[in-house]
Amino acid sequence: MRVCVIGTGYVGLVTGVCLSHIGHDVICVDNNEQKVQLMKSGQSPIYEPGLSELMQSSMAEGRLNFTSDLAAGVTHGEVLFIAVGTPPCPPEKVIPAT
Repeated sequence: MRVCVIGTGYVGLVTGVCLSHIGHDVICVDNNEQKVQLMKSGQSPIYEPGLSELMQSSMAEGRLNFTSDLAAGVTHGEVLFIAVGTPPCPPEKVIPAT
């Protein structure tokens, strides 16, 4: 399956790498070009034991790519995962549970 993961923090990067490791064709998208270049070189920007090795093997097999081009990622994906930070509501906007 063709997958696009938007956001390459702890959730997005691990999700994308693991999906590629089990055989899916994954593009991970991030808006930080320096981070994208680091990942394209096979290095993980986060600390997760074994992640760089899984990244490198999936990249070598052609199942994992990185880009800052959101349109290219969305066009690629049959399935899209959005793994970006979600800001909390200001306290005055919180709706109490009923």
